[in-house]
Formats: sequence, C-alpha cells, structure tokens
Amino acid sequence: MPKKTDKFLDKIVKKDYNNELEKILEKKAFDENTKSLLLNILYKIEVAYQDYEKVKPEAEGKEEFIQSIIDTIKNHCEDIKIVKLNSKESEMLGTKTFLVEKNKKRIICYPIERKVLYCIAKISKKEKIIKDKYPIINKTLTDLINVGSCINTVEPMRDFNGYSWTTIPEEIESVDHNLIYQNIRILVGEPFLNHWINNSESILDYREAFEDKVKEQYGEKLGEEIVEALDEISVLLAFRYNPKLKTVLQKEKLNVERKLEMLKNNQQFVQGMTQEKRKLTQEIKTMDETLNNKDLLQAEYDKRNEFLPLQEKIFSSRILSQMMAKEREEKLKRLEKVNHLLNPQNFLAFKKELEKKEKYLKLLNTEDLDAKIEEAIEDFQEKFLKGYSIQIKRAETKQEVMKLIYEFRYYNLLPTREKVPIYLLQKLEEQRKEVEMLLLTKAHEVKLIDSFSKEEEIDYAILKNLFRIRVINLENLSIKVTKEKETNSIQLFDGEAFEEKMPMEKLDDKKEMLVKINKKIRIFNL
Repeated sequence: MPKKTDKFLDKIVKKDYNNELEKILEKKAFDENTKSLLLNILYKIEVAYQDYEKVKPEAEGKEEFIQSIIDTIKNHCEDIKIVKLNSKESEMLGTKTFLVEKNKKRIICYPIERKVLYCIAKISKKEKIIKDKYPIINKTLTDLINVGSCINTVEPMRDFNGYSWTTIPEEIESVDHNLIYQNIRILVGEPFLNHWINNSESILDYREAFEDKVKEQYGEKLGEEIVEALDEISVLLAFRYNPKLKTVLQKEKLNVERKLEMLKNNQQFVQGMTQEKRKLTQEIKTMDETLNNKDLLQAEYDKRNEFLPLQEKIFSSRILSQMMAKEREEKLKRLEKVNHLLNPQNFLAFKKELEKKEKYLKLLNTEDLDAKIEEAIEDFQEKFLKGYSIQIKRAETKQEVMKLIYEFRYYNLLPTREKVPIYLLQKLEEQRKEVEMLLLTKAHEVKLIDSFSKEEEIDYAILKNLFRIRVINLENLSIKVTKEKETNSIQLFDGEAFEEKMPMEKLDDKKEMLVKINKKIRIFNL
C-alpha cells in the first residue's frame, strides 16, 4: 500500500504524459504520421483541459481523463491506420470517415484528430453494460451510453483550444446522443456514469443502481418517469442511427410476435410444448443409444454421408461422434427451456418478458421516426428540468449554487438537432425560464448575486445572459445596462475586457429608474 506522502507527491508533481505516451508508441508498429497525430491530440487536450473543467464542474479530472486515453492506446490499439482521401487504403472505409475493429484492435481513420480520438474512445467500450434481464434495453441503452461517452471524450479537444469555447454541431457525431448523455451525466454525476461504462464486475446491476439513484434523488414518480423515458428514447435512437442493431431488432420483433401469437391459446401452447418435450426426449435417447453402439454409429455415419456433396461429407465416425455430442447438448438445453416454460409461474414470466419486448419493438412501426425522436427528446428535457429544479432547491452554499450556474449554462449551450442551442428552443422556453429564475432566486438567497433591480422580471432580463455567454470564468463577469438613442442593451465584461453586447427589451421611464444605467457592476460576490 503506498504511503500518504507518496500520494501527496503524486498530486504536486506534474506527470509527463507526453513522455509516457512516447514510450508506448515506441513499442507500436504505427507509422510516424500516426504517432505524431496521437501526440498532438494529447498536447491539445492538456492545453484545453483546464478550461474544460471550469466549464463542466462535474467533469472527470484531467489526470484520470488523459491516463484513460493512454491506457486505451496501450491495451486496445495494435494497429492505427491513418489514410488519405481517395487513397487505395481509404476504400476500406467506403462512405465512412473511420472504421473500428475491436476484435483486431485496429482503427482505420482519415487524418481528422477528433475522429481518431472518437475511435480510441470507441475501441475500449464494452459491448454490454446492461444485464440481459432488461430485454431490448440491454442493447439500445448500452448503445446510447457508449456513443454519448465517446462524444464526451472528444469534447475537450473539439470545443476548447486554451483560449475559447466553441461548439460546432456538425462536428458532433450525434447531437441527439450527446444531449441525452449530458442530461444523464448532470442528473446522476459523471463518476457514476464512468463506473457504469467501465464496470468490470458482472455481479453489479448498474441499470438497477441508476433507477434507484434517480428515484432517491428526484422522488419515486419523477425517477420512474425519467427511467421509462430514457429506455424509450434509447430504442428510438437505435432505430435511427444504428442500422446493424435495427436489423437485429427487426428479426427479434418477428420472433416475439410469433411467440406471442402461440401464447394466445394457453392450452394449445402447453400441448405444443408437451409434444416438443416428448420429441426431444426421444431424440436424446436415440442419440445416446447411437453414441454408445459402434454399429448404430456407423449406420448413422453412412446415412448422413449418403446425400451430402463431397466437400461437406463427414470424414470419420469420430468426427460424427463429436458433432452428435454437440447436437445432444443443444437438445438438452432446449429440453431444459421447455420444462421451464411448462411451469405455470415461469410461463407467466416468459409471457410478461415477451410483452415487455413487444412494447419497445412496436416503435419500429413508427411512421415518422424523426418526429417521434424529437417528441421524445423534448419530453426528456422537461423531466430533466424538473430534476434540475430539485437540485437547485437543495443547494445551500455559494459554492453549490455557483456550480449549478456553471452546469446550467453548459446545458443551455448544448447543441440540438435544430442546429441551435437549447436556450433558443421555443418549445422549452417556459420550463427553462422557470429553472433560470429559480436558480437566480437561490443565488440571491445565499448572497452570491445582488439584485440588479427590485423588480424580478427586470432582474431576470439582465441576469439571464449568464446562461448564454461562453466566457470560461463566470466569476470575473461584470454587467452594464446601457441606453443609446432610446434603446437599452446589456454589455458583458470579462474582468476589464469587453466581451459581448446583448439586446434588451426597452425600459420605460418608470422601470428605468429601477436600474443603474451605464454603470458596470460585478455580478458575483465570492
């Protein structure tokens, strides 16, 4: 066990990640351009991460974040091919910009740094982070969280350059996945999500832990609504963005419908299962007799080979014996399942599971999938905003409220499928305004912000701009309400530097007297 002094030194001595990555790359068969690109990615993350952490208070620490990338390159990337456009190697990509082959530990990608980083994040993701007891969702919710996590990994390098914070929606693989992932992250915290994504202990049921957590934090009713809405949206997004998974689920839908049709007549189903049980029992008995009798085995060998083409013939009785042993094992498994279903309690559980699958698979019949996704996303935002309001009401200190202001500013600026940030969506305007006013009221209560006006609406009209500006450090902000040619506007300053000018609804003479005009006032009392 390391000494406390060792841990302390680890914190104060800056780790040379560049040197660590270089040593790993020396052992990899990557070409020099690839190595240079990877080192450049790491450099850009190091430069940007301080601002990224400031903007997202719940973000993973820089050390853990960078170490995770280095470890992934070390353990999961044996081959990274950076290919040029229109080159022979690029033909492997088809219409895609990258290809991740986890089984070969190989990445093929165009020389686009954010795409390469996305691939590195993707190649280490587990295929299943949700247990099979959650049918359909075990695939779709895993997909949603994994995609969201990959996008989240790219963000520090993609949106931050050490000077500014800029988000271009077209550079995000899926704004839908990103928005929902960031919703979840804010609701339950990044540490919980990271444990879920990287969980290596199969005994833990993180889907259940997630449900328990949101119910505990936001109440039984809202927590249940959040979980149900998340499940549904994960299915819709899988249908829209994951063609391979959609094909799997379409086949599953046909299978579920066939089974449910069989279950409509309980008596007929039981008779069918009983007949199958008798048939399987007899087949297993016959196979046992054949496997234990050389003459019978030879007869089976001759019988099977009689009609098989040359390239498919069985070459020996020993190989036939191995084949039949495997077939016997499969029949035993099926017999065990049939016996299980003949138990009335198990039959009801089986039917319930099929109905649960059908509930989600019916979404495949949605005529206008994009409209349905848009509706589901809006519904999820409403539930998210209710949950965030609960977080605000529980805050007690200046530090807690300041953190909430940063987090909500980040949320407000998240891009949407409409190519505008959340705060410009008309459909959510009223709900969002309620949250902003609640947050500003809480900031006044803990004396983090002084009132700019005795009238709440004027105060809000001035301070709402806190949630729309991309200044990295909000603590340094000052505001000035100006009047030029009968027009009012708001000027924002980052320290002494002028940052941005925003229009304001014209104040009449009576309201104007409630506001200090042309006076720069520091916003936060810290």
